Amino acid sequence: MHELKVELPGRSYPVLVGSGARHRLCEVVPVGAERAAIVTQEQIPWTVDAGLDQKTFLMGDGEAEKNLETVEQLCRGFARWGLHRRDVVVAVGGGVVTDVAGFAAAAYHRGVAVVHVPTSLLGQVDAAIGGKTGVNLPEGKNLVGAFWQPAAVLCDTETLTTLAPREYRSGLGEMAKYAFLGVDGLRDMSLDDAVAACVACKAAVVGEDERESGRRALLNYGHTLAHALETAGRYDLRHGEAVAIGLVFAARLAERLGRIGPDRVGQHRNLVTSYDLPADPPPGLDPADLVTIMTRDKKASGSGLTFVLDGPLGLEVVERVPPDVVAATLGADGR
Repeated sequence: MHELKVELPGRSYPVLVGSGARHRLCEVVPVGAERAAIVTQEQIPWTVDAGLDQKTFLMGDGEAEKNLETVEQLCRGFARWGLHRRDVVVAVGGGVVTDVAGFAAAAYHRGVAVVHVPTSLLGQVDAAIGGKTGVNLPEGKNLVGAFWQPAAVLCDTETLTTLAPREYRSGLGEMAKYAFLGVDGLRDMSLDDAVAACVACKAAVVGEDERESGRRALLNYGHTLAHALETAGRYDLRHGEAVAIGLVFAARLAERLGRIGPDRVGQHRNLVTSYDLPADPPPGLDPADLVTIMTRDKKASGSGLTFVLDGPLGLEVVERVPPDVVAATLGADGR
């Protein structure tokens, strides 16, 4: 079992990675909690025992359920059951569940403790770590949310054995991102070691920049286009698939801006395709429409778009990228 910590100013919390980690929930429930609200989905086959009075609250499946209405339904359920500020919310599921349950915990009673038990690869390597919670609006991804750090995260790799192949590959899209953030040798590691390496990388970044005022923005590599593709709603893409496309697109954009050469673009494409993930935007996309969506991104600036781009010094946040250059890169063949 890997036992890691996210070290924050004045506090820290554990992240356990390994088979059976969910069975250690009783160890990480905050002292003094009397009730645990278990937020999950009907199709999640895994259960947890918080070691105290608990009640399950179900939310719907899919990205469409990541909205304010779901948060309201959860909070009203907590209130009817009598959940108090000293109690705990336990999120059991993929990134949608941990994002929504985490935001509900942040909002209910102005903040109750939350423990994440991510059951997807994407959730374990990224979504459940670092305290970003939130929901979508029709206008964009994750536009409403809060920074609310969990009391603990239990990454039980046993839960990954039931993932559908496409859902597992989606997690590999986020894992590919960490390769460009400096995590070497992921493809040669065991699953437990690879998840732990990604967690360690994210924990280090979050510990340095909890609220994304600096280095943490690098964790958005590949996400600007990815979120636009997801928001557009007409492309059949999982989040990790969209991130994979976004990684290669970011490399192509960096090449167009003279920051990297074609060999580096090829490294992005080769890594993404080695995970059996898409490298190119889906056919029939509308560059102008996607650029419009990107202007509503949380990281956009008034005079241009903001991207994390590769360059001579590695990944950097680049502001004021001209929208016409982004549209032209989207419209290019890129193969």
